[in-house]
Amino acid sequence: MSEMNPNSETARDFDVVLFGATGFTGRQTVAYFARHAPAEVRWAIAGRDAARLDDVARAWGDPPRIVCDSHDADACVDLARRARVVLTTVGPYAVHGQALVEACIATNTHYVDITGETAWVRDLVDRFHEAAASSGTRIVPCCGFDSVPSDLGTLIAVEHLRAAHDTGCTRVRAFHRGRGGINGGTIASFLAMQESGDAARMRDPILLNPPGMRDPGRPEAEPDPMLPHWEPDIRGFSAPFIMGPINTRVVRRSAALEESWQRPYGSGFRYQEYWKGSGMLGLAETMGMAWSQATFPLLAGFGPLRGLLKRMLPAAGSGPSEATMDNGFFRCELIADGADGQRIRVTLADRGDPGNRATVKMLCESALAMALQGDMLPGAPTRGGILTPATAFGQVLRARLENAGMEISIDDPWKPE
Repeated sequence: MSEMNPNSETARDFDVVLFGATGFTGRQTVAYFARHAPAEVRWAIAGRDAARLDDVARAWGDPPRIVCDSHDADACVDLARRARVVLTTVGPYAVHGQALVEACIATNTHYVDITGETAWVRDLVDRFHEAAASSGTRIVPCCGFDSVPSDLGTLIAVEHLRAAHDTGCTRVRAFHRGRGGINGGTIASFLAMQESGDAARMRDPILLNPPGMRDPGRPEAEPDPMLPHWEPDIRGFSAPFIMGPINTRVVRRSAALEESWQRPYGSGFRYQEYWKGSGMLGLAETMGMAWSQATFPLLAGFGPLRGLLKRMLPAAGSGPSEATMDNGFFRCELIADGADGQRIRVTLADRGDPGNRATVKMLCESALAMALQGDMLPGAPTRGGILTPATAFGQVLRARLENAGMEISIDDPWKPE
């Protein structure tokens, strides 16, 4: 597939190239690498505007720059050839991501992004999974808040049940809480999905399952929750979680891939996730959450209103204030049921806006895991394909995130509070 091996430290100019470095999230990845990347990591920044790249570089230690437009296929190949790992924050990915993924597969270069566009990921699976798998190239979408806590947390639960109790996992339910802002890139991706019709495709609960494992009669093919309800296991109300239609598809792909590799999560494994209401106001909070999630896609799906939303909501390249991002948080509690009746809880939590601060940490540590610990990753050195965070990074990412300050804990046994 390529004359260069991305696992070789000397074959490429850089270990990691940060593409989209001048955008709102991209600038945060540059800051993260400048502050946290080990000195031996060779990294560069990339984007389409040389002057803006120079501005970013001067602010963060003057890293090397690569000028590249996401729609220039030749430039994308040239960029990919110079990197062992490409990290990209340039979305909407269905609009701006295709050429770079193709370039990474053609040059056997590993890849990470933060897309939540599962319809686009489905297209990647159909077009490129086999080629990436045959060359051992790891193409890993969804490496931000969607969907690392859900996907990695489920894997941690499954592997703990397997190791501590010698049993499979039959069900995981994730309950989320958090606070933060939203950036213009996320809004642009959401509106682009509504405009293209991809939002309708995303309603398929097993959208990302491999071919041959997409039977709607499979146990995991349960529909997304729609209404708030009282949940005895959390002693409170829960509601549909806005990221659930993304995260559940990613977790189900992980489970299906592991099953295809003869390491099933458990017989009849199912996964679902929710927003966790808070205290006495939990019912009102969850009702409001369910109502907003039902109505906003309807508004965005109507052309004239979609144009109004574009004018009212944050534009691409903008985002929340530093104070909002610093004062945010997320907490993801995953209740896992073992096949023999065991019940455990895995918790992932961190300070910082989940869609920005936490997402940047997860994305950058994912890239560093491939750049620095490739021989320790699950299935190394041969595993490749359109993978998920869990199947690409496994416990290596857990350790990196814990070292970076994220709380990850296991309660075993666990009973409702």
